[in-house]
Amino acid sequence: MNTIKMLLLSTITCAPLLFTGSVEAKQAYEFKNGELTRPTGYREWVYVGTPVTPNDMNNGKAAFPEHHNVYIDPKSWAHWKKTGKFRDGTILIKELVSVGSKAAVSGQGYFQGEFIGLEATIKSKADFPNEPGNWAYFSFSGEGHKTLTKTAKAFPSAACNGCHLVSAADDFVFTQYYPVLSAGKGTGKNATGGHLNDLKNSYVEPGAK
Repeated sequence: MNTIKMLLLSTITCAPLLFTGSVEAKQAYEFKNGELTRPTGYREWVYVGTPVTPNDMNNGKAAFPEHHNVYIDPKSWAHWKKTGKFRDGTILIKELVSVGSKAAVSGQGYFQGEFIGLEATIKSKADFPNEPGNWAYFSFSGEGHKTLTKTAKAFPSAACNGCHLVSAADDFVFTQYYPVLSAGKGTGKNATGGHLNDLKNSYVEPGAK
């Protein structure tokens, strides 16, 4: 009887430790044989912002005319708010959304339409040792933006890294366009929102003198 009790106690106490260890070690993506498997569940990650450069404001020829909903995996977000750096293993997902209606009860604007694509960027020294900053960029967007591929290969370095190197505010990432990242850089608990009274911004009310 004592032996049975000891085995049960051992199972109960060890199981959580084994589970926690495997979760901590697991990356938020799978990269094998030079291809990235399309991530799932990213809409439950940490949302960092939605830039849009519409055709209307770029002579009808915007390079990226759609909304880009951007998410970061939770483990990398925890590291970012603590250290202000992107950890090795960081993945950012960019979900492409078309510009939908340009009018609402609130006024004229650029409102989101339909999902039309999916992209990702990953920082990994092991997987991308020869890429600038160890960042690689991927697209799962199918032909005509009607489908998504199950896997994707990294773009050539020249296709993305050059622009990110010159213009991105933090380690190849355009944090200047994502206030969740820029304001939360290395700020710990304050990065989670709702803790500050002073927003410390440079905003000026329209019409204010």
